[in-house]
Amino acid sequence: MKEIEAFKRIAADPLAYAAEWKALRGGRIIGFFCTYAIEEIIHAAGALPFRIFGTRDEIRLADSHLQAYCCSLVRGGLEDALAGRLSFLDGTVFPHTCDSIQRLSDIWRLNAGIPLHIDVVLPVKLNTPSSRDYFRGVVKRFRRTLAEALGAPIDDDQLRRSITLYNEIRTSLEDIYRLRSEDPARIQGGDILSILKASMAMDREECRDLLRGLASALAASPSSGKTFKRIVLAGGICNQPDIFEVIETAGAAVVWDDLCTGSRYFEGLVSTEGDPTEALADRYAERVVCPAKHSGVDTRAKRLVDIVRRHRADGVIFIILKFCDPHSFDYPYLKEYLDAAKVPSMLLEIEEHALPEGQVRTRLESFIEMI
Repeated sequence: MKEIEAFKRIAADPLAYAAEWKALRGGRIIGFFCTYAIEEIIHAAGALPFRIFGTRDEIRLADSHLQAYCCSLVRGGLEDALAGRLSFLDGTVFPHTCDSIQRLSDIWRLNAGIPLHIDVVLPVKLNTPSSRDYFRGVVKRFRRTLAEALGAPIDDDQLRRSITLYNEIRTSLEDIYRLRSEDPARIQGGDILSILKASMAMDREECRDLLRGLASALAASPSSGKTFKRIVLAGGICNQPDIFEVIETAGAAVVWDDLCTGSRYFEGLVSTEGDPTEALADRYAERVVCPAKHSGVDTRAKRLVDIVRRHRADGVIFIILKFCDPHSFDYPYLKEYLDAAKVPSMLLEIEEHALPEGQVRTRLESFIEMI
């Protein structure tokens, strides 16, 4: 499908896409590392929100600033900045997430050479009235700070238009996920990854239009009638299309996920009623949490089991970056809940920029054969 090919071209080299977009359109680009970056405000200010992924190149320069036990996303992002590969950025937004990202913010400010730098210190605990009030205050401050820094006032109508645009993007992504769950043969897992990755980097109006066309084309495609062992992926980010290829070659298919580069990016719409800033704060506070946030003792575990049940999955594969403390601390209790629900699972710890294919292939194939 032409839409998939367009997404794959962008996902293959998002840095080149962003540099070309800037050269052709002269717009500003604001980078971010985390799905808690409030993209609607960045977009309403007239800038392109750009998700920073770890580098595919060897990490050398970043090692002068970060310990080797920092995750490869943090080290790789800094490597690209220090090497000048992110020179198209006009600014970077750092939401309050894990310790490594927070410390990266300080190092980035001093060494990356990118003009604008904004820390967005969101609350960690999200299930109390006081945290919701605090969250709203942070979002209002971010809106004001970004508008002043870019010299681009953000009025409520602009913000509502951006909210509507992002709601449309999220709805289409969820439609595509749902269609894949119904018939995994409709679209390959690696293509889904390319779609998500490109959606976090490309012009959002173009993204919305491509997603609409793709969702319509997939809905119109006939059912394959094929059956697969059904897998749910869980963890932080996944930037490894080879993992999907290995899973599919082994006779299984990913039918849903709980990933930052997946369902946690698009689940939960923003209300278009009332104050748009408060509506944004409410959505980001109520969205599915990652391990860097807290909304209940077993919220994440119950949700993961629910995903497995709703999508009739046969097993869960955890994909966690090495040295990712939040997800590593989260894993034991998630596995405990899956074990209690009699859901098989396995854990892959990987580096973001390198996949030991032979070892991973053997482990994945063995797990899929076992289930």
